[in-house]
Amino acid sequence: MAATNNAATAAPFASASLYVGDLLSEVTEALLFEIFNAVGPVNSVRVCRDAATRRSLGYAYVNFHRVEDAERALDTMNFKNIRNQPCRIMWSHRDPALRKSGLGNIFVKNLHTSIDHKSLYDTFSVFGNILSCKVAQNRKFESLGYGFVHYESDDSARLAIERVDGKMIQNQKVSVAAFKSKKERGGDNKFSFTNIFVKNLPADYSKEALDKMFGEHGTITSSVCKAAGTSSFAFVNFETPEEAAAAIEALNDTKMGEEEKPLYVGRAQKKEEREKELRERFEQMKMERQQKYAGVNLYVKNLADTVNEDQLREEFAKSGDITSCAIMRDSEKSRGFGFVCFTSPEEATKAVTEMNGRMLSGKPLYVALAQRKDARRAQLEAQYAARTKMGMQQPQMGGMYPQGAPVYYQYPQRMGYPQQMVPARRWNPNQGVPPMMRNNGGAINYQLMPAVNGRGGPAGRRGRNQRGGQQGKGNRMPQQQQQQQQQGQNFKYTDNVRNRNQQPAQQPAQQPAQMQAAPAQDVVTTIPATEPLTIKDLAAAPEDQQKRMIGERLYPLIHAKQPELAGKITGMLLEMDNGELIHFLESETALIEKIDEALIVLDTAATE
Repeated sequence: MAATNNAATAAPFASASLYVGDLLSEVTEALLFEIFNAVGPVNSVRVCRDAATRRSLGYAYVNFHRVEDAERALDTMNFKNIRNQPCRIMWSHRDPALRKSGLGNIFVKNLHTSIDHKSLYDTFSVFGNILSCKVAQNRKFESLGYGFVHYESDDSARLAIERVDGKMIQNQKVSVAAFKSKKERGGDNKFSFTNIFVKNLPADYSKEALDKMFGEHGTITSSVCKAAGTSSFAFVNFETPEEAAAAIEALNDTKMGEEEKPLYVGRAQKKEEREKELRERFEQMKMERQQKYAGVNLYVKNLADTVNEDQLREEFAKSGDITSCAIMRDSEKSRGFGFVCFTSPEEATKAVTEMNGRMLSGKPLYVALAQRKDARRAQLEAQYAARTKMGMQQPQMGGMYPQGAPVYYQYPQRMGYPQQMVPARRWNPNQGVPPMMRNNGGAINYQLMPAVNGRGGPAGRRGRNQRGGQQGKGNRMPQQQQQQQQQGQNFKYTDNVRNRNQQPAQQPAQQPAQMQAAPAQDVVTTIPATEPLTIKDLAAAPEDQQKRMIGERLYPLIHAKQPELAGKITGMLLEMDNGELIHFLESETALIEKIDEALIVLDTAATE
């Protein structure tokens, strides 16, 4: 950009803060900091997000320590591709008076579709310093054929209008004029249109009949009528806006034809405008519905297939008055979850406290406040980002765990592993990926090894009920020593080696103090991985064995759906409550939903 030091110091926008627009939703503060810090020291970066969903609004503010660095970024980084999408950079205007005044702002239309932001900027930058430049685009980033150029001074804008208006750009004659607001153009006047749209006409309706019906309300300049299946639609253009408004008022909702379907007569809209209006109306309806049921609608899952709405209502009616109760189904089969809506937030809070974890038809219920899908996903992303940041600040723990050890396994303290080194064991489904062991660069390292010995121990490792209570000792034997053993060569064990098969019956006289102090390991009886696992069987097993028993049965089910990510997803799910994990073993639908939820979090982590 051709911004100079004089312009920077003379204008009120000369601060060290830049506005960066046209950003994709996956662009984060960390990515922008890395990109702009290469130009000069960055003070802070903020991506503006939706207050409710925390989704990016597509623009951000980058604050430098020095104005010179901000100017350099403006000159060199404008229209730079960020995630294959060119960004727009301009000075940050804290005072909106300059933008709202319209001084120096021009409107350019009839642009060729190949002209983008940079091409428009290069064309008009010869007439003066440009504050902002933009080509209007649709949701697919396709040009709409018009754009805006905002100059630092009104003289530059007038010069651009004189020189470019009516000239050919890319073999198209463009029109350049001073920008006018919608109010100045009469856009707020409901009588400012002449073209109307008509639908629900009979299928065999003719143009002559259309002109006769609408001609009673004014002079028609053009009209067209087309059949569409069992009905027809039409466009009618009047000579004056008042005639178009009179036709709408007189004919809208009138009934025609044998079916007597009411006519729709309204202002003709472009497809983009109509879609935008429908999206805004739909979002407004969702927000109203969300506010209406905020704090009173509960989400209930882990329901048995035999539970129906009447039984669910009876169980929750003890906590208060219920306005609605529904169980989600595929045809007639229950999907294992439903919703219960109360009349007040106090009753809903009481139901969560009393009913969460309660047994119903032999299964523990999971009860929580219902959330919209986008809000829940945004919460997962925010919590994962916070956990990732905390995990990167923690010291590296390389060498503390054997390679390939399951991330959910907790080592006994008597082996010398400090308790604070043990990773957290719980994963809340409403949170992101837990900060487990990570590789260089912050990548998540989940490895889960299914059992092969029927004892519940990971493959390639010795069970805890073996001598010494140590895991993986046999895998640490030096390679040369293993080769000697395979070749049948005689060698002598040192006093510190413990080996169940080859160690002499006489125990060494001296052993490390830590090994001598270790108490005898209790014999543990576990359920083989091939048999179904129930809550009763799980409760009978020691607590430190329960997660491993579930993991051995959960891993093959996840591997069948996602072979490449089975280890990561299993490690994530094993941080949840055992009752929910048992539900995943019993319900394939619930497991698939949770796998999809984990994939969304992992995909978001990969893009960041």
